[in-house]
Amino acid sequence: MTLDESLATAIREDHTKAPLSDQDRAMLDYVAQLTRDATKIGPDDHTRLRNAGFNDTAILQITLIASWFNYINRVADALGVGRTTGAPPAGGPGPQRLLA
Repeated sequence: MTLDESLATAIREDHTKAPLSDQDRAMLDYVAQLTRDATKIGPDDHTRLRNAGFNDTAILQITLIASWFNYINRVADALGVGRTTGAPPAGGPGPQRLLA
């Protein structure tokens, strides 16, 4: 499988307008809602995924993978992973992550 950079860009910009299959769109709609507010997900959302061709095992896997990425991104954000703390002190080392 090769990476289609134009598809990746379209999904990043707005997955609802990206050229996706109905199954992929249903999955990304579900994941987007899970990311925004998982408390609003209910049986109708699972039915939409089933109607798109996902079985219960696949729905569980989609939920677990998306949830894990949401979790680990929040941990990284909270710890400043990949983020710098601004200008270095005079004569000091360059910008550093919040946690070394």
